[in-house]
Amino acid sequence: MNTKPSHLSRGMILLLAAASALGPVAMQIMLPAIPIVRESFDISTGTAQLTLSLSMFSIAVATLIYGPLSDRYGRRPIMLIGICITVLGSILCMMAGSIEWLIAGRIVQAAGGAVGLVLARAIVRDVYDAGQSASIIATLVMVMVVMPMISPLIGGELMVRYDWHSIFYLVAAISLVMLFAMYRLLPETLATPVPFTGTINMLKGFVGLFRSRVFTAYAFSTAFISVVFFTFISAAPEVMVSVLKRPPNEYGYYFIMVPAAFMAGNFMARKLSREMGIHRMITMGSRLSLFGIVVAIVLQVAGLHHPLALFVPVAVSTLGNGISLPNAQAGAINEFPHMAGSASGLTGFLQMALSALAAQLVALLFNGTVYPMLLLMLAGSMISLGAFMMVRKTHQTAD
Repeated sequence: MNTKPSHLSRGMILLLAAASALGPVAMQIMLPAIPIVRESFDISTGTAQLTLSLSMFSIAVATLIYGPLSDRYGRRPIMLIGICITVLGSILCMMAGSIEWLIAGRIVQAAGGAVGLVLARAIVRDVYDAGQSASIIATLVMVMVVMPMISPLIGGELMVRYDWHSIFYLVAAISLVMLFAMYRLLPETLATPVPFTGTINMLKGFVGLFRSRVFTAYAFSTAFISVVFFTFISAAPEVMVSVLKRPPNEYGYYFIMVPAAFMAGNFMARKLSREMGIHRMITMGSRLSLFGIVVAIVLQVAGLHHPLALFVPVAVSTLGNGISLPNAQAGAINEFPHMAGSASGLTGFLQMALSALAAQLVALLFNGTVYPMLLLMLAGSMISLGAFMMVRKTHQTAD
């Protein structure tokens, strides 16, 4: 049995926040480089897109694994191992002489980077009670949103000045610094190890969750909100370069307004959800998201092909997603309070796995125009709203 610390220092909290952002940063910093990788290896858009979509799927699978491992062996060793895997993956990417090796390196890198997403919150919950942990986790979320927000900008500037290898030198350097800091500063916060009951029991728990129509509807509503966002971030760099004829670094500057709008939606959700209720907030956010995508399509049909005609309405859509996503997540987790961890893990897996499929599909459908991206976003938004309407119908029937 370990003696857990009574509190975490401010520096340790910021370090955990950086760890939680490592996976998303490593994933999104490469977005402006995907068109360059395609040209460098003389491959199709769909093949180049595997560097993103398979890394997203790798994160999805890894999020299901790190939690049980850390419950059994402790937070500290699993965190250190995960960051070591990130370093290894980055080195593989740096040395890649073919697209196959680059894809393999990205899968390893993403699997390692997912460790912070899972364990940073677990460490905070180990040390603090529910009331205290809420504000600290809010700090983790804020950093996790802000750092990936600026990472495409950094990636774009690296593309202008160097080549795509420079991205992985930077991620490897950041990971090594974080590994050293974690080794020196991170305490073990798990007081009592929890035996792992086995993969079969874990899968049975997931099947039990899917037997609930309400949970399933909330979970798929959440997942397809993410599909809308990841469809855009996976296709927009290629659209900027190939369709709008803009340099890679411009994508990062325009992209800032998209996660900024998502943060604004999160802020509105925190302020209004108690007063308005989950269902009204999800309805408002889903309709706003749908409206933004429709406006983007109308502007493109009207012949307005400036980046602002794309990014501004998409930011409006993302504002709506920022309103609806936390409420849909809360609905999914609250359906089974005694299985909140499993519900959260399964919902997160669906988000990343379906988003990975959407990222690859939009690359396969790319035809030199913006329409495959926008139509797939429209479909994702409509499915998300439809799934939520199933929740409302079920609740009305129960009433």
